[in-house]
Amino acid sequence: MEDYRRIADRLAEEILTGRLKAGERLPPQRVFAKRRRIAGSTAGRVYGELVRRGLVVGEVGRGTFVRAAPVPSGRALAEPATAAVVNLELNYPSLEGQSELLAGGLVPLLRADVLGEVTRTVAATGTAAAREAVAGLLGGSGWRPHPEQLLFAGNARQAIAGALASLVRPGGRVGVEALTYPLVKEIAGRIGCVLVPLETDGEGLLPEAVAAAHHSAPLSALYVQPTLHNPTSATMGDARKRELAEVVRELGLPVVEDRIWSFLHEEGVPFAAYAPERVHVVDGLSKRVAPGLTVGFLVVPEGRVEAAAEALRSGGWTAGRFALEAGTRWIQDGVVDRLVAERRADAARRQRVVAELLDGFAVRADPSAYYAWWELPSPWRADTFTAAAAARGIAVTPGSAFAVGAQGAPDAVRLGLASVPVPVLGQALRTLRDVARGGP
Repeated sequence: MEDYRRIADRLAEEILTGRLKAGERLPPQRVFAKRRRIAGSTAGRVYGELVRRGLVVGEVGRGTFVRAAPVPSGRALAEPATAAVVNLELNYPSLEGQSELLAGGLVPLLRADVLGEVTRTVAATGTAAAREAVAGLLGGSGWRPHPEQLLFAGNARQAIAGALASLVRPGGRVGVEALTYPLVKEIAGRIGCVLVPLETDGEGLLPEAVAAAHHSAPLSALYVQPTLHNPTSATMGDARKRELAEVVRELGLPVVEDRIWSFLHEEGVPFAAYAPERVHVVDGLSKRVAPGLTVGFLVVPEGRVEAAAEALRSGGWTAGRFALEAGTRWIQDGVVDRLVAERRADAARRQRVVAELLDGFAVRADPSAYYAWWELPSPWRADTFTAAAAARGIAVTPGSAFAVGAQGAPDAVRLGLASVPVPVLGQALRTLRDVARGGP
């Protein structure tokens, strides 16, 4: 009798080479067994092996389907990782005329008498001009970071890594929202810390969940997205921020506040204003400007500059001088402010498309966000819907990419709205709507 693993290997090759496509339904096991002239039990083991390898997903009562390319980490949210025609995983806005606008700030840096200086290395503390410019960019609504508390990383992801590495020893526990930015899971694995999922509601993280987790087994730090939480778009109100600030003060718990999408939301005071002695603020230029030439910002509490700077240096996460100089000029020239205004209008326009085309579905989205969280109608599961979308040339991110811990991943997908033209987005949403209505 032929070994079931060899049969699984051949099917796996067909899946990986594209002969069996994402979303395609495999024959029922009894039919497969008859075609291959194998026992039904052997067919069951073949299908089980494919499930174990993450190549197919079984739906009770509906069959076995080829999965879309799995999303084991946050890589797909940071760089192209799919051949899909329409990529709603990536979420980098790019507007008409943007390149011409940015080019003006680069021209002075290309002069022979300047280029040598701006291609040298730079410390984690950046330059005085950069610190002043970024302090002004981030300030407002009752909070302005002191320039001397600013550090610079290559991007916001590296700023998160530097902040956590400076706060948490290997094996330490970091509290996060139960659904969190996928790359934080990857960062935690690399620096050796354990993520602890915490309960949330419509406003985000619940302060009592933080206290309960810490009392169960001490947390070393907290990572939180109080404004336009990715993927749900939840934003904390001022009362919730005050309550959470009281809890972290009482527990003596340091916090990493991720504000990378907050520029889209004309909100009140950031969480850092309520507990400045505890909060490390992460932000950057990738979403405001462009993903390929960017700088990450890290605002640290007083007395934490050297420890955080050392973590950035040790990890090789400090900013490049050329990108830092370009970003500083774009801030000083008003280019960043102009791009922010255009992105706010663009995000609002795209959310109106979502509201119109997905009306009647359970979609969670802030009118100012560049993403939407779609809780799928029964009997869809996130894996099979993602595969069905991929079969139609559309890449979406399943809820499992955001889920932390052993809890079941939600049957939801995140739709990134920023990276495709509006007409293409509209057509993709119509296709996804029809898929959802049609059922598996």
